[in-house]
Amino acid sequence: MTSAELLIDAFGRVREVVHHVVDGLSDDRLAHRLGPEANSIAWLVWHLTRIQDDHVADAAGIDQVWPKWVDRFGLPFSPRDTGYGHGPSAVEAVRVPGELLIGYHDETYQQTIQYVADVTDADLGRIVDRRWNPPVTLGVRLVSVVSDDLQHAGQAAFVRGLLPR
Repeated sequence: MTSAELLIDAFGRVREVVHHVVDGLSDDRLAHRLGPEANSIAWLVWHLTRIQDDHVADAAGIDQVWPKWVDRFGLPFSPRDTGYGHGPSAVEAVRVPGELLIGYHDETYQQTIQYVADVTDADLGRIVDRRWNPPVTLGVRLVSVVSDDLQHAGQAAFVRGLLPR
């Protein structure tokens, strides 16, 4: 298995969980929060997709997918917002249909896969972010995105499992 194949598999697993979690839920169920400080499925899926879109596009030196979707979502945030640091009122603002969440996620996934399909072992050591000490390599960035995405997708699956029947 190559590095590219491993990354494709990892991002595919995120996509599978996202589809499973969102599939068949109404807007109200997607926006349901288990408590006043809790994240909704809609926010979690939007956020994990924004992080993937933002971080992979930056590492790849390509445009994000989000500008094509931002108006359709109609969120009260800056177009650059990824959800990092959002509090309860911002989480509450993410009330969108599942079709939008899946559409944005799938387009981001396709762009991600198109990029990582050509990643070689030699590429993984390339520095993509010098704001950290030590600087962040492409390999670390991609693993970080997969890790963050899987954590949030798992949280969304947990919330779905606790939704009132």
